[in-house]
Amino acid sequence: MKCQKIILFILLTGFAMTATAQRLKDISSVQGVRSNYLVGYGLVVGLDGTGDQTSQTPFTVQSFKNMLRQYGVEIPANISPQLKNVAAVSLHAELPAFIKPGQSIDVTASSLGNAKSLRGGSLLMAPLKAADGKTYAVAQGNLVVGGFGISGADGSKVTVNIPSVGRIPGGAIVERAVPNRFATEERITLNLNRGDFTTAKRVAASINKILGPKTAVALDSVSISVSAPAETNQRVEFLSYLESLPVEQGEAAAKVIVNSRTGTIVISSSVTVMPAAVSHGSLTVTITAEQQVSQPGALSAGQTVATRKDNIEVAQEDARMFLFNAGVSLDELVRAVNDVGAAPGDLIAILEALKQAGALNAQLVII
Repeated sequence: MKCQKIILFILLTGFAMTATAQRLKDISSVQGVRSNYLVGYGLVVGLDGTGDQTSQTPFTVQSFKNMLRQYGVEIPANISPQLKNVAAVSLHAELPAFIKPGQSIDVTASSLGNAKSLRGGSLLMAPLKAADGKTYAVAQGNLVVGGFGISGADGSKVTVNIPSVGRIPGGAIVERAVPNRFATEERITLNLNRGDFTTAKRVAASINKILGPKTAVALDSVSISVSAPAETNQRVEFLSYLESLPVEQGEAAAKVIVNSRTGTIVISSSVTVMPAAVSHGSLTVTITAEQQVSQPGALSAGQTVATRKDNIEVAQEDARMFLFNAGVSLDELVRAVNDVGAAPGDLIAILEALKQAGALNAQLVII
């Protein structure tokens, strides 16, 4: 009865969503409520001559023989069938939380051998297993392939998208449910998508403000433990309202992300710079080779000789110097660098130098 009153109070009062607040369901997840990956192996049949070349993929022939043996067809060991219409594939799928036996999930099939295309093929019944080795679903069905390839007699080839990967919507039937402790544990743990002590504190405070003191306890920068109703139906209703709780996230740590391969730089809004003077220039060295011919005089016994002359030029651009005052913001930092015409590579060098000098109040992450 007490839990019903609490839920009724939440329903009547509602949550006033502020401009900067986000719903709790958007920034966190319930511990234990998660998906599980499934993998499998199978055969795709019915291909139009685009299957595996069995001389190079013996596992396809072995799988084919094992399948026929289960139906009473025995192929001699010294016989290797040419299976141009068969391809060995790996299967993978995602088993959502709380899914029940009899429901269906999507399956993706990827060629393991040298099949040119899976277009038009059908997957034969294949088990899908989890990390514990148990079968949780069985897959079968016609593949939907978005890519195709065309080859000419002269060896030319045109390929659109990836024809060696296909998908079977609803192609696997769940045979076993994944056990979870959602309905048995006394307390529910909420895990933040981005660990932050300030956000964890605010989540616990927001829950306690509505449901009473000590209802929620922040365990660390990620997890918040919440006391929940014992009955399953009340627990589901309790979480449905709790998910709409507006929470203002704590400001993220100051970071500068640099992609050294593409020159992409992302600077968070809280980055500041201590007093520093920066001088940046570039030195260019150019080496050119020139062929010269030495011609002997008339009636002389000399020979024409070709010689090489190297010309070396060194050019240095004017050094650019600018001053950063204390507490320079993101906007001022970018404007100062752009004013001197620095390229992305120059900005990366400047940021690294500022970090080494201790003038950059941010974490520099280079990827």
